[in-house]
Amino acid sequence: MKVITAIAEMRSLSRALRMEGKKIGFVPTMGFLHEGHLSLMRRARSENDVVVASIFVNPTQFGPHEDLDRYPRDAEGDRAKCEAVGVDLLFMPQAPDLYPEKPAVFVVVEGISEVLEGAVRPGHYKGVATIVAKLFNIVQPHKAYFGQKDFQQCAVIKRMVAGLDLDVDVVVLPTMREPDGLAMSSRNSYLDKEERRVAAAVWRALSEGERLFQTGQRDAAVIQGAVRSELLREPGILIDYVAIVDPDSFTPQAVIESRTMMLVAVRVGRTRLIDNLQFL
Repeated sequence: MKVITAIAEMRSLSRALRMEGKKIGFVPTMGFLHEGHLSLMRRARSENDVVVASIFVNPTQFGPHEDLDRYPRDAEGDRAKCEAVGVDLLFMPQAPDLYPEKPAVFVVVEGISEVLEGAVRPGHYKGVATIVAKLFNIVQPHKAYFGQKDFQQCAVIKRMVAGLDLDVDVVVLPTMREPDGLAMSSRNSYLDKEERRVAAAVWRALSEGERLFQTGQRDAAVIQGAVRSELLREPGILIDYVAIVDPDSFTPQAVIESRTMMLVAVRVGRTRLIDNLQFL
């Protein structure tokens, strides 16, 4: 596995690989890799000639009081994990290279970037769309792989790709979970033992919503109420939102009549957790 830090070198290698007719699969990450990330890399390995992964903790997607400085990092461990799953090129750029001056150019996906996560974290998806567009431009992948845990992020990236006519196929793979159902996330490392126990309530609550749906309940307010009640059984949880929305427009749905997403965001101590579940 080759580690690359220079943008020019990464771009040059990608151009050469494309000229050779090689298919490039790309997994962008912020590092502190877990099985969710590695599952994306394995899928990329199975579908492409060359696998590129990136590790970059992107400052423009963090708010002024968020966890940029304490976001977990493990560069050496991440390198070993990438090599073990067959990554060919690991791109690890530095912030001054990607943002050499105070950023003045951003990619904004209107509408779906402004609700739910976008409302709780203003400017977050502007930072996400901008860095992903920059990485796509540098790496020039044929396919890029993301996890469904960040469902709204995936929707924003797909909308950006379509709106800018970018030549990349966005592949979204199922959320990887711990044995108790908690969605794998680098931020899970923030949780202490008691918080980790409390966090398992997120999946229990989503599962209660799924149970109601499977028994015939279609009233979104009833399902949301049951999910909120299940979450609030744990006094250590603060709810940011429980929403049932159209998966394309992210407009709230009163009745579940077609493919619909339930999205949940909570806070456990200082840690913010998100998860989702698809109906139909």
